[in-house]
Amino acid sequence: MKKYIWLMACLVAFSPLSANAAKKQKKAKKAQTELWPDGTKMDAWFSNAQKVNVDTLGKKYILTDYGVKTDSTLIQTQAIQAVIDHAAKDGGGVIVVPAGTYQSGALFFKPKTHLYVSEGGKLKGSDRIANFPVMETRIEGETCKYFSAFINADKCDGFTIAGPGTIDGNGYHYWEEFWIRRTWNRECTNKDAQRPRLVYISNSSNVTLQDVHIQNSPFWTNHIYRCDHVRILGCTIFAPTSGMRAPSSDAIDIDVCHDVLVDGCYMSVNDDAIAIKGGKGTWADQAPENGPVYNVLIQNCHYGTVHGCLTLGSESVKDRNIVLRNIKVDKAQRMLWLKMRPDTPQHYEYVTVDNIQGTTGSFLVIRPWTQFFKPGDRKDMPLSQCNNITIKNIQMDCDNFFDVGKSDKYRLVDFTFEDITCTDKKMAFDANLIENTVAKKVNITPREKSNGLKTTGDADGLKQHIHFIESNTELSTETSFICKNKARFVFLYPSLFLFIS
Repeated sequence: MKKYIWLMACLVAFSPLSANAAKKQKKAKKAQTELWPDGTKMDAWFSNAQKVNVDTLGKKYILTDYGVKTDSTLIQTQAIQAVIDHAAKDGGGVIVVPAGTYQSGALFFKPKTHLYVSEGGKLKGSDRIANFPVMETRIEGETCKYFSAFINADKCDGFTIAGPGTIDGNGYHYWEEFWIRRTWNRECTNKDAQRPRLVYISNSSNVTLQDVHIQNSPFWTNHIYRCDHVRILGCTIFAPTSGMRAPSSDAIDIDVCHDVLVDGCYMSVNDDAIAIKGGKGTWADQAPENGPVYNVLIQNCHYGTVHGCLTLGSESVKDRNIVLRNIKVDKAQRMLWLKMRPDTPQHYEYVTVDNIQGTTGSFLVIRPWTQFFKPGDRKDMPLSQCNNITIKNIQMDCDNFFDVGKSDKYRLVDFTFEDITCTDKKMAFDANLIENTVAKKVNITPREKSNGLKTTGDADGLKQHIHFIESNTELSTETSFICKNKARFVFLYPSLFLFIS
């Protein structure tokens, strides 16, 4: 009887029906494969937001077991660094910050060492710049000598920072000094104030930051340079945005990296939440230390007050396949900010912003960025460009949905706006500022009113190639586009396709 059952099972398993079912499953699985904005396949790595099991990272080295004292007033740089060095010498493991506050200057993690901050534990940076040695590093799009960060990890494949505890940059005195300097000298740069970053990870693969509270950075909060396969999961990143504000406290700076996943994080800082960087200067595209940023997925995050939710620039050369999706926003200044430096050749392409809800000052900002720039004399200077930018599934309350300026230094082409529902104080949407714009189901209404949209543009800029294709949904709102030559075009919102070639 058992043999008979076994035989029947085999026949079923290898039957044409079973084979067809397997083919269907395979086809369905293939259909579910996600694509980047440029149409290339998104690696399965991005679908795995599973956090690292710290228990698999090796022996745990609890600070207090190795002579580090539970005393928040002591600066214990040497003692904590000794634990890291000891762990590295023994083959690696996890440096555990137990409950209590432990203050330190710059710490340098070694290959196969990791950091875990326990519940109630706080690793706190020194507020004296003397505790952060000057060394060759990467900062503001340049490789130069500057102060080290608080947490440093270079060439540390697999490096992990985890735990429910807190890494605190103790930035108050640095911020205070910055604003004093800026009062005395309006041209004071970010570096002039002499501040350390909080976390700097460089030249590493398979990096994970998860669950930890990272706050009060003197300068940039998390700076990732020349890394790949980086996951930042469930982190809370904070710096004050009122009272004593934390200048240039970017939550995450992604600099010459690829394959980066930011998932389920909360960010509220006094600068950009996520800034894509890669170099600056007239010859930035030719410098070996600079380079592209590509394949970055940011999803399921919550933004508090930030200058820009997603900013490309101000130090970028080439950015491709950047996706921001499933985001809640509370009072951000800008949603998508494309900073265009006149002194730097820049190319931003295949950027998608999808499923965004909340409030912001400006939603899309594209304008020349001239802070601290130094144009050089280059005869073959490439024209900067933004292309294949998609903004879709948006429900926002805005001051200015469309804050876009033209320039002879850059070209804007192939933008798509789809399923947009927002209130807008400025009502400045002007399609002729971008070549080949596609708008579908765009409903922009004045904040003070519930219907209607009036804006102005140049009929010549439309190139006399305007086509309207009605969707199956009911047309509800008539929108006028009054051009400079007095011609009147009627845009029907929210249900339309607008093609401009």
